[in-house]
Amino acid sequence: MDVPVFWMYLLVMFGVTYLIRVFPFVIFRKKIENKYIRAFLAYIPYTVLGAMTFPEVFYATGSFTSAAVGVIAALGLAYRGKGLFTVAICASLAAFLISLI
Repeated sequence: MDVPVFWMYLLVMFGVTYLIRVFPFVIFRKKIENKYIRAFLAYIPYTVLGAMTFPEVFYATGSFTSAAVGVIAALGLAYRGKGLFTVAICASLAAFLISLI
C-alpha cells in the first residue's frame, strides 16, 4: 500500500470515529430526562455486543451440538444470576464434555 493512501485512509477512519463519538455531545447539550431514551442508549452497547458474538458461538466448536449445549448451559446459569467467570467456565466445560461423547 502506498504511504500517502495509508495516511488518507487513517485520517478518514479517525474522522468517522471522532464524529460518531462527538456527535451526541453536540446534539444533546442538556441531560436527557426521558427514561425510555436513557434506557435505550444504556442498552445499545450490550445489544450490539450480543448481536455480534451470539451467532459466532455456534461456530466456536467443531460440532453444533456441543456449541448448543454450551449455550444452553450459559443461558441457564446466567438466568440464575451466576457470575461471568462461573458461566464461562461451566459453559466451556459442558461443551467440552459433550464433544468427548
